[in-house]
Amino acid sequence: MLTLNSKSVDGRSNERSIGRHFGVWARCAFALLVAVTLSAHHSHSSLDRNNIQAHRGTVTKYDWRMPHVFIKAMAPNPAGEVVEYSIELLHPPAMMERGWGKDSLKVGDQITWEGAADKDPDRAFSGLNWLEKSDGTRLAMAKRDEVLDPSTDLTGLWVRDLRGGKAHYYPPSDWPYTKMAQALVDNFDESQNPQVSCQNPGPPKATLLPYPMKISRPDDKTVFLDYELRDAPRTIYLDRNLPAGKPSSLGHSVGWFEGDTLVVETTNFVADRWGIHTGVDSSDQKHLLERYSLSDDGLALEIQMIVTDPVYLTEPVTIDYFMAKLSDRELVDVECTLENARLYLEAGLSPKQ
Repeated sequence: MLTLNSKSVDGRSNERSIGRHFGVWARCAFALLVAVTLSAHHSHSSLDRNNIQAHRGTVTKYDWRMPHVFIKAMAPNPAGEVVEYSIELLHPPAMMERGWGKDSLKVGDQITWEGAADKDPDRAFSGLNWLEKSDGTRLAMAKRDEVLDPSTDLTGLWVRDLRGGKAHYYPPSDWPYTKMAQALVDNFDESQNPQVSCQNPGPPKATLLPYPMKISRPDDKTVFLDYELRDAPRTIYLDRNLPAGKPSSLGHSVGWFEGDTLVVETTNFVADRWGIHTGVDSSDQKHLLERYSLSDDGLALEIQMIVTDPVYLTEPVTIDYFMAKLSDRELVDVECTLENARLYLEAGLSPKQ
């Protein structure tokens, strides 16, 4: 059996032990790094992080939608030509955590902003570090300080924590692919992302997306995994004998507790584009075994996902994943539009990294 990081079982244990010692400091440090580099579920390899430019212009569009918030603004480029810049931000929930809202900007607002320039000087695409309106209002990408309540039973709101070192922007290069899967990986292109069509893959890819996930336990028979900005929660039935219903991209999940660890087995899938990982589809033969456990005194969630799919994998693979606690709040429901979903392709992402 292979792991995402090509580690043995003991290696994963050591990695988790080290992860616990990072604690709150590691999460805060990484959050600051994310704020500066504008990491999202696209790597933005087209942006030159060493070329930070300031611009002054007029907002022509502010799109508070999924999968990412966008600003369009008319502003002079370095050559002095007035062009329409595209400025991609994070998804709406992440922007709310940074103090932004759907009414933060309006068409006609005069703004000054600073961000990484595109590597192609002819492309008017920009990152964002901060933005200031003509009335002095300043909006930034730094996450606001917050006091977190630890979880004691896995419940709460969680978001991706990259202490494991994997952002999952590209297909893993060392997985045991079948010929069919290898062909997909060899021809990977971000435009194949199902989210470009406002479609969301099932697990494990659903869990690897950077959007928050809310875990709730409404009774002693069920656990809900509610992925933010998705249509329906994923239900985990604690009755292991409950018969499965109609196959779906989320599958049929049954779970049980081994001590404080929630173990989940999911079957009854349908074929799903990118249902295993970025660039890796899944079939109706996919089988998923997951283990959810708390660390960092209830401020971190560790997830181990073992996925089997004989159509795309010659043997099972293991993905070790980490999530950090967020302040509890209601989940955000924002419409996804095809126009907004495809705007990020303007960035000219490279197919491989």
